[in-house]
Amino acid sequence: MRMGFWEMKAALDWQVEMGADEAIAEAPIDRYALEAPVPKAAAPAVPGVVALQEVDAVGLATTAAEAAADLAGLEAAMAAFELCELKQGARQLVFADGRADARVMIIGEAPGRDEDLQGKPFVGRAGQLLDLMFRQIGMARDAQDAQSALYITNVLPWRPPQNRDPEPEEMAMMLPFLHRHIALVNPDILVAMGNHACQALLGRKGITRLRGAWGEAVGKPVLPMFHPAYLLRSPMAKRDAWADLLSLQARLRGDT
Repeated sequence: MRMGFWEMKAALDWQVEMGADEAIAEAPIDRYALEAPVPKAAAPAVPGVVALQEVDAVGLATTAAEAAADLAGLEAAMAAFELCELKQGARQLVFADGRADARVMIIGEAPGRDEDLQGKPFVGRAGQLLDLMFRQIGMARDAQDAQSALYITNVLPWRPPQNRDPEPEEMAMMLPFLHRHIALVNPDILVAMGNHACQALLGRKGITRLRGAWGEAVGKPVLPMFHPAYLLRSPMAKRDAWADLLSLQARLRGDT
């Protein structure tokens, strides 16, 4: 409802009687209007600091890995790599175990709690089962000769929180280190333990379909196998694991 002259004069007289003797502003103010949002100021540039999204983690990992001339250098390069957030929550880097001149290189997923504590791959319940499995075909990580020795590592060198599955980004940035690791060890055969190792090496998942079927990666024959942790949960699958071990043994003997 619009006010007429007399209504506005009466309202003004009332304000004068209440002590209002000057206007607050030259123009009327709409007290119900929403304030315009204040634009955020851009963060000041800091010399030598690069935004995380601008960092090519895979490229930097590739450069660091290729610069490693030996296994000690590779371990040092991985320990110095700061772009994988898993490092922040892990106790230590888990590099490898076994003989570096072994014919067989076993590649798992990532360290678990026991591995994170001891600094070696496959030392928990799953690792104990792995040792037992390979002992049945005369192979061990502590074998005295290279012919029957094992060399063991993981796709990721740091334990994921609560043993969660590795993220694709984490695997991608650590893959150059794994490829360099394989090149330096130069085994005759790779054994991919579980889905994530198969994904890293073969670019495929679905271990129930892949296991036992020989593939190839980085110029090496690859045998996908059930992860020992899966065998602990599904004992019936040990029959398939035994068949895979026999296939590995035959390949090493040159029977296939």
